[in-house]
Amino acid sequence: MSDTEQTLFSKRFRGFFPVVIDVETAGFNKDTDALLEIAVSMLKMDDNGILSLDQTVHFHVAPFEGANIEKSAIEFNGIDPFSPLRGAVAEDEVIKEICKAVRKAQKAAGCQRSVVVAHNAAFDHGFLNAAIERNNIKRTPFHPFVSFDTTSLAGLALGQTVLAKACRTAGIEFDNSQAHSALYDTERTAELFCYIVNKWQALGGWPLPEPEEEEGQTEQ
Repeated sequence: MSDTEQTLFSKRFRGFFPVVIDVETAGFNKDTDALLEIAVSMLKMDDNGILSLDQTVHFHVAPFEGANIEKSAIEFNGIDPFSPLRGAVAEDEVIKEICKAVRKAQKAAGCQRSVVVAHNAAFDHGFLNAAIERNNIKRTPFHPFVSFDTTSLAGLALGQTVLAKACRTAGIEFDNSQAHSALYDTERTAELFCYIVNKWQALGGWPLPEPEEEEGQTEQ
């Protein structure tokens, strides 16, 4: 990226680098239930400040030792946690690789910290944080609690909170047969986030007007 693009990206989110994630899990408890699949999409910005999908990393994750597997969860997402065909990678290696890729993209964008973007972000962010803590990952690019939730953003911008409906309202194709795959859902969420951010700019909401100096005010 050029210096101009880096500056635009850094200014847009106060130095934060939005990173879109989606997880598939073996339950709802981030501390006890296995993380089974994770995808992370990184974004780029052009010289006009338009945001778009750049690259995605995706892993099938081996359940950590002692992880709980809820039967109802794997029946819903269709994942066989112990199938050798998954090519699952140990959780600690997955998190290390994700952090490495995100740090590189964050630096290229001229940003200082990465922020999770997800649909119902508390869930995905919680599982990511639990995996980071469980594997004693000290050097993480992710902010521990700040996130951008596309559920709320889509509710505001499109009047929809379900990912599939929000995407279709925005003119983004969504195939229900591919849903609940971390890779597919992450990239659709990334497209949705970019659509909302770019639409806000197109409507004149960004960049913000420079504040007018009051008469007689001197620069400090």
